[in-house]
Amino acid sequence: MKKLKLYGNADAPELYPIRDFLKRSVVAFEWIDLNHSADKQPSIEFPDGQLLVNPTLEQIAQNLGWINKPKYKEYDLSIYGAGPAGLSAAVYAASEGLKTVLIEREAIGGQAGTSSLIENYMGFPDGISGAELAERARQQALKFGVEILLLREGVKGTFYDNRIHVDFSNGEQLVAKANICATGVEYARLNLEGEDRFFHKGVYYGAGASEANFCQDKDLFIVGGGNSAGQAASFFSKFAKRVFMVIRRGCLADTLSEYLVKRINSIENIHVLYHSQVTALEGDELLERIRISNTEEGTEIWYETSKLFICIGGKPNTEWASETAICRDVNGYLYTGSDLLGLDKYQSCWDLDRHPYHLETSVPGSFAAGDVRFNSVKRVASAVGEGAMAVTQVHQYLAKL
Repeated sequence: MKKLKLYGNADAPELYPIRDFLKRSVVAFEWIDLNHSADKQPSIEFPDGQLLVNPTLEQIAQNLGWINKPKYKEYDLSIYGAGPAGLSAAVYAASEGLKTVLIEREAIGGQAGTSSLIENYMGFPDGISGAELAERARQQALKFGVEILLLREGVKGTFYDNRIHVDFSNGEQLVAKANICATGVEYARLNLEGEDRFFHKGVYYGAGASEANFCQDKDLFIVGGGNSAGQAASFFSKFAKRVFMVIRRGCLADTLSEYLVKRINSIENIHVLYHSQVTALEGDELLERIRISNTEEGTEIWYETSKLFICIGGKPNTEWASETAICRDVNGYLYTGSDLLGLDKYQSCWDLDRHPYHLETSVPGSFAAGDVRFNSVKRVASAVGEGAMAVTQVHQYLAKL
């Protein structure tokens, strides 16, 4: 089977989202470097010979046959977010006969889809990449009849007539009897001067597995001490000259699974900078150096690098809920079940003679699963379990309509 061909300059900021999207979508492609030729524009060539110059993700997805319009005016269940929780919910819902639609604003797999290797998920003793796990789940969902709407950005959600009505930025509207929010979290920013300027020009959020081949013989830095950062360090160590993990704490074991701690300690070209944080970024057009401050020693050192990956605790994707009756905590996580009972806002908006189901929000028929939920366990297996559990509760809700 012929591969896509992607032409461009490795440092072109507009190409990183494309490489990332293709990698997370498990689409094989051949990279052809234009060697900084100013007269040649980034382009993508499809196996049928069609060539797109300066392509958008929407154009690429359209040519891959992934952009569809909703088939129905109303669904039994709409699921927002195609990470592990959303994919799990989609598979279980459709397999049990619910007319189901799954909406994702970026690539299938969510944050888990960026992981180079997931090793603690049951059934995969050798581990599996987040993208491959998500692709298997996508195929399974399609097999049961799930509609998947990619690259959809919701702008407003309203609840009335026992339905959720969602308006998308492209003008479409979706109506469903019940919904599951599985929108996950985004990686947090460092909030440094120049951070926006270097976005996709040396500063990346997440593990960025698609950049591995562009890190050959370079020093790169990963901010974060969680499993995603640890897996990224292990993965990049096969390509980079040196990998530096920058963590605020003094011990990896505080935030990292033991098997990853042992592995990182055994890889010679991984260096952990404890009690440290990135405090400044510098460069002309691209990132060239970063300053790292050590809070224990009181030192500040500049390091030459063109690759900085930020994998620190994120913010939930719940801004859409700000104008609804859905209750969120101060950080934006969605309250569900018994966590709602003492909240004043819940008391004023919940009018049923039963308490919310375990994964139900303060709006009847609206559920939450995975990392977006208050007090959730941030693991793939937990998200998958919550997705399946949410569908069971959706059935209970729909049975009483």
